This record gives sequence, structure tokens and C-alpha cells, in this order.
Amino acid sequence: MTHTGITRRRTLAATAGVTAAVSLGSTGLLASPAAAAPAAPAVPPQPAGNDALKEALRRARERNRRIFTGRPSANGWEMQKVADVDGGDIATRSVPGTGLRVAVRTGAPETLLLHVVRRFHYEVDALGVDGEPDALSGWVPPATVRDGRLPESNRASGTAVVIRPGSYPPGVRGGFTAAQQLVIRDILADTEGLVRWGGDDRRAYEGLFHLAVRPGDARLERVADRLRAWDETPGLGAGVLPDVTQPARRRRAARFS
Repeated sequence: MTHTGITRRRTLAATAGVTAAVSLGSTGLLASPAAAAPAAPAVPPQPAGNDALKEALRRARERNRRIFTGRPSANGWEMQKVADVDGGDIATRSVPGTGLRVAVRTGAPETLLLHVVRRFHYEVDALGVDGEPDALSGWVPPATVRDGRLPESNRASGTAVVIRPGSYPPGVRGGFTAAQQLVIRDILADTEGLVRWGGDDRRAYEGLFHLAVRPGDARLERVADRLRAWDETPGLGAGVLPDVTQPARRRRAARFS
């Protein structure tokens, strides 16, 4: 803590001194100059403390200017200029079981998006096999965003990933079979619709998966906690191959389509 005035101990000492002086004065012991105690030196100002605080605030503001844009992507999450830096919310994470790494927003968004990628890898089409390049992409700098109103702008806020960016171009449909789409819908149901597939957007982008809710949505932590619990429970979570054709699972998927 930075102290710019008298400390508590000094305050108590000063108070005690004043009380004693008043008591002595009432008895006449301070009536003559000889009996008077010398005045205590004034407490000098401590500009160093203020300077240190100002410098810390200046550095914090400069760091924020380097990281944050103050502008949201299409889903309302703030776009960030850089990833993998202290004070930022976007970091590169390993995707368990795939050998892949991707930059995403940490916390609940990370949990949901990585769950989607893992199930896609296990059940739709294996990613990164035999050294496949560019199998997965996440965060991109905001300067590369063509239109902040489009769902792919969510990549700049760390709330979207793209499967094989060069294989499923925006505006083109038909990249997945009916059976694969059935699995994709089952995966989205795991997130209770909090993650949206770009193939369902008006302008299709079938490689894109993005958060469909704004920051602060109470469902995010609840669903993320459930997915984390699945990962710690044998027989649940990504890597367990469910029968997505079961009527109950298809009805569940239909609720979030």
C-alpha cells in the first residue's frame, strides 16, 4: 500500500502528545518557555509514493491499449489485438486427444469450443492426421476482420474456431454428409445451443463454430461446469461415441437447432 500521509502509528503518537500537552498546560508546567517541549518537525510530503502509483496506472493503461480494442465482435464479446499476453483473455490451448492447439478466450468459452472440436475430431472427421496443415484456427487479429457484423468476426474476440479454414469456404454449403450433420447437431446440443454452427447462418460458413450468446449469460458457466464434469467421469464427455441416431438424442438435438 502507498502511504501519502501520516501513518496510523504516527497519528496515535501525535494524538497522545497533544493530550499530554493539554494536561501539562493545565498544571502550569508549560507556563514558562523553559518548560515547553520543542516543536516536532513537520512530516515531509512523500511524493515518491504518488509517483509510483501514477506510474503503475500509466503502465496499466498502456497495457490495456496494447491488448484491448473497446469494440465487440458480432456476439458482443470484446475483440483483442493480441493473444498469449499477461492481462489478456485469449490464450493458446492444447485440444486434448487431438495434438492440436488453438487460441481461444479462456474460461467457459474455451471449455465449450474445445469440447466441440474434440467431438468433431472423434466423430465427424479426424483433424491434423498425417501432418495435415491448417486443420484448426481460432483467434485472429481484429485488423483482419472484414465486417464486425459477421459471425466470423467472433474469432477476433476468441469466441469462435474454424475447422479446416481452407476446406469450407464462406458462402458454400454441402461440405458435410447428412450423417456428419447429424453428429454436428448432437455436439451442439451438448452446449445447449450456446455454440452455433456456421452452416446454419444465413451466409453459410460450415467450418465455423462460434458462441451464440453475449458476455455474462448465466448459462455459460453452468454448461461449462457440466462439460468439465463429463471429462472427469468415465463413460461421459468427448471421446465416448454415442449413438446419435437414438430418438431421445435426436429430439434433444432438435431443441437446439
